[in-house]
Amino acid sequence: MSIHLPAAARVVLLCGPSGSGKSLVAARSGLPVLRLDDFYKEGEDPTLPLVAASSDIDWDHPDSWDTDTAVAAIAELCRTGRTKVPVYDISLSARTGEEAVDIGRTPLFIAEGIFAAEIVERCRELGLLADALCLNRGPVRTFRRRFLRDLKEGRKSVPFLLRRGWRLMRQERSIIARQTALGAHACDRDEALGRLAAAAVGRRPAATPSR
Repeated sequence: MSIHLPAAARVVLLCGPSGSGKSLVAARSGLPVLRLDDFYKEGEDPTLPLVAASSDIDWDHPDSWDTDTAVAAIAELCRTGRTKVPVYDISLSARTGEEAVDIGRTPLFIAEGIFAAEIVERCRELGLLADALCLNRGPVRTFRRRFLRDLKEGRKSVPFLLRRGWRLMRQERSIIARQTALGAHACDRDEALGRLAAAAVGRRPAATPSR
């Protein structure tokens, strides 16, 4: 009979549309961070989804992401405090290496990325979940921040970034609706930081008022 040992740490899953400020909130929290964007599939993977009526790869579709490997890394971090993760270059759509992540003896860490909500239920079932948050800044602010960031970092060509940005701006409400339906709590930056601080000291987040 297998014995399941309790996890040494728990995870806060931080999601939200691309450009909503997840990395900034994670950095400001002071907690260790696992970047879920490093678990994208590589550009030559035949299972990658395409944008409808287009030859563009849909990097905003969950099927562009290696879900099982991401969950395994989170589980190992919770259990042992360390794991190995891919190093992913978004501009190349490729994994360029591997690196070690070590969170030490901390009881809490953040796993952030646009697909974090996709694994809320799996992390809950494994007893790893402390909280799940979805950042919501508004479509126009998110579009501006995403485009300027991606342009500065040279993530993709300018025409691709504009096509993607316009599509995501129109889809933002449905993106947030999906992520909250999967179990993430929609909030702004300040509320997210408050809930992260509460989780860090072992308090349960306050119940969300009914609307």
